[in-house]
Amino acid sequence: MNSSDKPNSLLTIDNYLERHYIHRSNWLRAAVLGANDGIISVSSLAIGIAAASTTKEPIMLATVAGLVAGALSMAAGEYVSVSSQTDIEKSDIEREAKELKEMPEEEMQILAQIYEKRGLKKETALQVAKEMTEADALAAHVRDELGINEISKANPLQAAFASGAAFTAGGIFPFLVTLFAPVKSMEYWLYGFTILFLIILGIISAKTGGASIQKAIIRITIWGTVAMGLSALVGYLFGVKV
Repeated sequence: MNSSDKPNSLLTIDNYLERHYIHRSNWLRAAVLGANDGIISVSSLAIGIAAASTTKEPIMLATVAGLVAGALSMAAGEYVSVSSQTDIEKSDIEREAKELKEMPEEEMQILAQIYEKRGLKKETALQVAKEMTEADALAAHVRDELGINEISKANPLQAAFASGAAFTAGGIFPFLVTLFAPVKSMEYWLYGFTILFLIILGIISAKTGGASIQKAIIRITIWGTVAMGLSALVGYLFGVKV
């Protein structure tokens, strides 16, 4: 029987793992956060200025400034925060490697206790710990004791790029609204299209992550409405026409 004749139930480990949504969690979180922030931040800023402006130029200027500053801020913030996580991971791995050299037997017992707590019998847990230690002791402890794996492992550059690019992709839509919408009713155009953009983002993120579409839409539109409403209120309260 060749590979093409194998039944569908016989999946390789790699093919099976690819079907899990958790493998998308790192980049999906950064992308959704960036796009959501881009849409809401730029729209809220534009609405706040539009509520206190009688001309289009200040609105567009504020929108472009918010788009550029927001994208750079998101990328820089994500890079710094994820880099801090990476530093912690490296420090823990180095300490674990040192402990494996100084007290290998104690470390193997720790590994056995971990497996035992997960449901293995004491003898089986010890045997598994021995075999994992012989294969790659450090990798076993990093994965099972520290909880660091390829899915959760931090990647500063990837996170920074995803956040910055997603913010730009999200923020460009409200900017386009400010280009074509009339000044007189700019706030309402921005609000309507922003809600539409957020609904689309909610649907895409829910489908990509295998989550509930309805919950994603409700969550994202409620907080978007609150942010834009407060921004418009600030503009009306100050009432400085520019």
